[in-house]
Parts: sequence; C-alpha cells; structure tokens
Amino acid sequence: MTSTTDQATQTARDYYNSDDADRFYSEVWGGEDIHVGLYRSDDEPIKDASRRTVDHLADQLEGIDSESVVLDIGAGYGGAARRLVQRFGCRVICVNLSEAENQRNRELNAAAGIDDRIEVIDGSFEQLSLEDESVDFVWSQDAILHSGDRSRVFREVDRVLKPGGRFVFTDPMQSDDCPAGVLDPILARIHLSDLGSPGFYQKLGGELGWRDLGFEDHTGQLANHYRRVLETTEQRSADLTGKISADYLERMKAGLKHWIDGGTRGHLAWGVFQFEKPA
Repeated sequence: MTSTTDQATQTARDYYNSDDADRFYSEVWGGEDIHVGLYRSDDEPIKDASRRTVDHLADQLEGIDSESVVLDIGAGYGGAARRLVQRFGCRVICVNLSEAENQRNRELNAAAGIDDRIEVIDGSFEQLSLEDESVDFVWSQDAILHSGDRSRVFREVDRVLKPGGRFVFTDPMQSDDCPAGVLDPILARIHLSDLGSPGFYQKLGGELGWRDLGFEDHTGQLANHYRRVLETTEQRSADLTGKISADYLERMKAGLKHWIDGGTRGHLAWGVFQFEKPA
C-alpha cells in the first residue's frame, strides 16, 4: 500500500521532472534560484530578488567557514549551494527528488568549477542517506510544503544536524488563523491536503528541544513574488510559446492567481525560520 507520504513525494517528483515544469522554473521563475524573492521594488527582476533571499539566509549562518558542511534539502537547481560555496568555501550536500533538476545542478556546478565542493543526491528529505550528527547547518527554501509528513522532515533534520548546529529555512504556509477551506484551490493545484503554518513549525521545533532563534515575517513578499511570476509569464507569452505547453501555462497562471489572492487576503504566510539544536 502506498502511504500518503510516498504519494506526496512521487507527485512532487513527477511534477518537477516534467519538461514543462523544468523549462518554466529555469526560464521564468528565477533560473538557478526557484523560490520566493525579497523584492525592493514592484518591477524588480525575479532573479535579483531570489538571489537576495539566498544572501539574506546566508547572512544568518553564524560561524560558517570553509570547514563547514551545509545540507540543502529540496535544493532545486542548486543556486543556493553555489552561492554558499562562493561566499564561504564550505561544502554543500544537495538532496532533491527531481532527477531533472539534479542533473542541471551538477552541470552548473561543473561549469562553475566547484563540483568538488557540492554533492548532489537524488532522494527525499524524509529519509536522508546521511549519518547522524554529520552536518553543521541545514538549509531549505520553499520545499518542505511538498512533504506528506513534515514532522518526519524535522526529525530527519534533527538526526543529521550536529549539536549546536542550525536550521534555517523558508516555506510557503497558511497563516496561523487561516479559515478552513479558503485555500482549497491552492491545495488542489499542488496536490496537498494542507500547508504548514508559523505556529506549526515552531511547535515542531519545540518538541525536538531546539532553541527558537525567531521567525522573520516577510509574508508580504509571497504575494509580491507570485505577482511578479505571473506578470513575467504574461509578458513573455510569445517567447514561451512552443517551449512550454499552452495547457501548462494556463494552469500555472490560474494557480498563481490563487496564491496572490490568498496572500493579499491574509490567509498565507512566508518568512525565515532559524532554529539551533542544543549543544
């Protein structure tokens, strides 16, 4: 029997492995960094805002140096991993379920001449193939929502993180006071039964005995980001024709509008979490 967790993993893998998704995320969503951006203006390019998110999270990694090992769960195309190596000279392990994204990650690492510092693993962050207490930092950007068992993800992070290590991540979430049912169009689009929330993730961290270093609320950026992705998709309509199927683009635009609506109505949340495992 296939578990809910396995179904969620397979659904996400199939989606991100599809040619349409691969082309859309690499060409429209941000290139190397396929996550929510931190925007300074309404018309800022997605790529620039997305890279700013990476640098902002990197600034939170207190004590990172060339000897540090960072685990990126849900690493996508590995843009964050390359940025971390370039900034700190650290070693990064990327775990990601999409073989298509992982292949592009490896190619980009080789082209940058840093593939000796980045290991890319095909796999799920719900069952990490790493030894206990083997990494100094765990990093994740907008990936944990795809898990069918988010508490299991946290337990795996706790297992592989060294005492005194830190977990920094972002995730699209529902607000703590989100009314039941209002996010059904979003959940149907991404084939999930629910989303996490700030309070939910803080509760999970507390149950593991982690020190909560704070939640930095940037909820307004969520709607900003999806709005910019929608605008860019519409502006590049002619260019994308023939590269990405019309059906995919129409479904994507409908989905983006649901995210924008949920964000502007206060039903969604997004920001930066930091936790520390006790030494």
